[in-house]
Amino acid sequence: MADAVQKVAIVTGAAQGIGRGIAAQLASDGYAILIADIRLEAAEKAAAELRSAGSQAAAGQVDVSDADACSAMAARAVEQFGRLDVLVNSAGISKPGPSLEVSPADWQRMIGIQLNGPFFCSQAAGRQMVAQGWGGAMVNITSINAEAAFPQRAAYACAKAGVTMLTKTLAIEWAQYKIRVNAVGPAHTDTEMTARLVAQGLYDLETVQRRIPLGRLAQVQDVANAVSFLVSDKADFITGHALYVDGGYLAYGYW
Repeated sequence: MADAVQKVAIVTGAAQGIGRGIAAQLASDGYAILIADIRLEAAEKAAAELRSAGSQAAAGQVDVSDADACSAMAARAVEQFGRLDVLVNSAGISKPGPSLEVSPADWQRMIGIQLNGPFFCSQAAGRQMVAQGWGGAMVNITSINAEAAFPQRAAYACAKAGVTMLTKTLAIEWAQYKIRVNAVGPAHTDTEMTARLVAQGLYDLETVQRRIPLGRLAQVQDVANAVSFLVSDKADFITGHALYVDGGYLAYGYW
């Protein structure tokens, strides 16, 4: 990195999937990384792999739906590395189901992780960045479902749409502190979660790939590249935007 002092990034949900790919890319960019995940053992394994590749990395357990746990996560990053420059809110779950059958508990869990989580984590990281005085960058991982409705995903789509508005609100509110807030919205992505949905018969891979103009699923690296750009100095005048890494999905209005 160009800076004399190594910058520090927290990536939530980074034990696997998109979060893990983002953490690996930011480590390659020169950041010290806190792998934050509800599964501590898996987070520790991911952090160890980054360290074995020559990066600075540590693990921390966090339930992003718990505001106190998010505050502890930010404190852990500062305790370990001395500062905090970047937050990537990538923790998430997927549980498709008919809207007539969604239980209050399932609805609350989805909103708790997918919407409350990004707010609580951003609030905790934002307080640290304001105290430091030199700003920072945040990226929320949203989804094409923030713009395009899918059946059987009411709670997920509503949460992701909320994250897009949260991104805009925090961006304009925290610009005075030089904190930039953006979002990255992947289309269907080739991850362990997608593989599970295919195995359960909840996801028709061939149909999905036909619907995407570029003819394939997003790869984790596609998403990681977008995040890498948005937190970099090359995006220094970009805030309050959602960048959709979707192979043209949202632009394609013909079926």
